[in-house]
Amino acid sequence: MGGEGRPVFVAGAGMTAFGKHADRSLGALAQEAVAAALAKAGLEPVAIGLVVSANSMAGLLQDQESVRGQVMLRGSGLEGVPLVNVENACASSSSAFQVASWAVRAGEADAVLVLGVEKLFHPDKARTFAALASASDVPQDRQTRSMFMDFYAARARDHMAAFGTTAAQLAAVSAKNRRHGHLNPLAQYRDEVTVAQVLESPLVVDPLTRLMCSPISDGAAAIVLTRAELLPAAAPKVAVRGWGLRSGDVTGPEYRTISATARRAYDVAGITAQDVDLAEVHDATAIAEIEACEALGFAPRGAGGRLAESGETALGGRVPVNASGGLGSRGHPVAATGLAQLCELTWQLRGECGARQVPGATIGVAENHGGLVGNDVAVAAVTVLERVA
Repeated sequence: MGGEGRPVFVAGAGMTAFGKHADRSLGALAQEAVAAALAKAGLEPVAIGLVVSANSMAGLLQDQESVRGQVMLRGSGLEGVPLVNVENACASSSSAFQVASWAVRAGEADAVLVLGVEKLFHPDKARTFAALASASDVPQDRQTRSMFMDFYAARARDHMAAFGTTAAQLAAVSAKNRRHGHLNPLAQYRDEVTVAQVLESPLVVDPLTRLMCSPISDGAAAIVLTRAELLPAAAPKVAVRGWGLRSGDVTGPEYRTISATARRAYDVAGITAQDVDLAEVHDATAIAEIEACEALGFAPRGAGGRLAESGETALGGRVPVNASGGLGSRGHPVAATGLAQLCELTWQLRGECGARQVPGATIGVAENHGGLVGNDVAVAAVTVLERVA
């Protein structure tokens, strides 16, 4: 969809704390996030014209298929509202966000609720790893870890061999994100760690240590999108300026797919990488953040490790990346991750992030990818938000 149509704004954003929620259902998590987003938007459920609900793993982990959103939102006051279920691996809710924005832009609905929710913790951890492996086209044996760690480890080894990236630079990404997560009350891990501690943590797949990898998480996030006339009068206006959504081309590497997606989003928004004030990127592992920063244009190809080590992506740096703590600290409940990124950008652009606030932030970019087809990610999504008033 092109850039024409009604301007789209974020009216409200809400999310749960991410972590282990063994005693809470998918529906309970979903409705907490939805209630928070609606309250922030100043809207009642009756104002919502469409719900776009994202979940990726409930069919395999909670035995809930086909009507996941309808079941999770039962009793929320949204019964009867048209609802579309979206499943697109780790990019499920960022994909849902783009679908929702197209609906508002096209004039099909004045207010759309977007939801992303996931529960990955399971008494049988092998079932969780098998569910994660199902987001690839490669048959997997019984797993003792996420097979995506093998994928990212190979990417890290290739990057190190081609560009001289070091393990210390990978560790700098993780230590920086833990510092940021320390400031986020909704983050799964809020303890700070040093580069040395990251390097000394148990090896998962060479060269990735445990602290370089995102955790298993439960959680939910929600956003209300609307047209300008329905925005709360006192709220700063945060507009959806650009979007890109792309499937991988099988041959890879994923860097090219993410880069092409970013170019599309930048073109729609009419910006360049130099205009971006902060970003939330998909640091499923430390190397993923390094390559995402290159793909988004914050550093030349091959220089992402040096960028991380320089401090320019930390709070107070040139372009803070993952001020929320990212997947490594905030957590990674698969289908909620994309919306969590967009919640963080919304709060940052509204000046609501307290100790982790990026001063004067005007333009924020979210990069979210997921799945694996051949040697490439299955899907990449890049979204540009801008504070316009």
